[in-house]
Amino acid sequence: MQKGRRMQRHQGAKFFTIGFSIYEVPKEMLGQNQHLQKDFFLYNASKAKCKTYINLREVTERIHLPPGEYVIVPTTFEAHQEGEFILRVFSEKQNITEEEDSVGSDKTQQDTKKKEKPIVFVSDRAKANKEIEHDGIRGEKKKMPKINLLQEEEETEEEKQFRAIYQKISGDDMQICANELKTVMKNVLSKHNDIKTEGFSLETCRSMIALMDTDGTGKLNLQEFKHLWKKIKEWQLIFRKYDKDKSCSISSFEMRNAVNDAGFHLNKQLYDIIAMRYADEHLNIDFDSYICCFVRLEGMFRAFDAFDKDGDGVIKLNVLEWLQLTMYS
Repeated sequence: MQKGRRMQRHQGAKFFTIGFSIYEVPKEMLGQNQHLQKDFFLYNASKAKCKTYINLREVTERIHLPPGEYVIVPTTFEAHQEGEFILRVFSEKQNITEEEDSVGSDKTQQDTKKKEKPIVFVSDRAKANKEIEHDGIRGEKKKMPKINLLQEEEETEEEKQFRAIYQKISGDDMQICANELKTVMKNVLSKHNDIKTEGFSLETCRSMIALMDTDGTGKLNLQEFKHLWKKIKEWQLIFRKYDKDKSCSISSFEMRNAVNDAGFHLNKQLYDIIAMRYADEHLNIDFDSYICCFVRLEGMFRAFDAFDKDGDGVIKLNVLEWLQLTMYS
């Protein structure tokens, strides 16, 4: 049943053309509270559906199904039409229903944190940042050894290109600000034909520095830049997976799957916020906005983990800590 459309008639609102389909949950997914990916609907036929899509206030069907777990998917006939609705299910037999709202449960998120606890770059900077192991994957608080950023080590050809570009732009201090990072990124990306982009915006570069700035200087050294590029390459592989038409943009639905592939477990409201914040008027997200979103997510998860000392998923902040957490990210 469509909700609130009659009250909006004076604003020109009309009833959407609506319907629904019912899918049986596969045996390997029984009892799991998780989001069904796009491929599931491509390769699995519905067990039942409404006879027709129609532009009325409600659609009703009587359906007989064997015992099991099912997913009811109410939809509009046209893509990207959003509206409120009510779903009512009357059953002759006892049943259990629940709303599927998130990609991963709280337990999934906690298990992920236990498996791979990220190092802290953004938050609790006064106490933590100076003592963090900077290995790019996992970290425990420890003092970083002093290293010479210009020392010769075994480097890949790509890393040698980084060093040459970095030295040319950064100067003697071997640190770059947001404007210089924008130039470095443009030069680096120009050498990768598989990424069709003119570079990142200044705002995205500022977010990148906030993510990787371990000493609170507002700049990146070469080591921090290498870790940043490693992250970007990981996210770029996910982006290419969904950018099948090579348009250097993905849809908001594909973005949901990309976020999940990157290990961020969000709920429906957060996915909607991402679409509103980073998608264009056609609900597509370009590579720059995509990376900006992932940098923000990575930073916020790491920041939360810094304050979550006991690992219970709950933190308590005063107003100054909250401002520090959100203003520099």
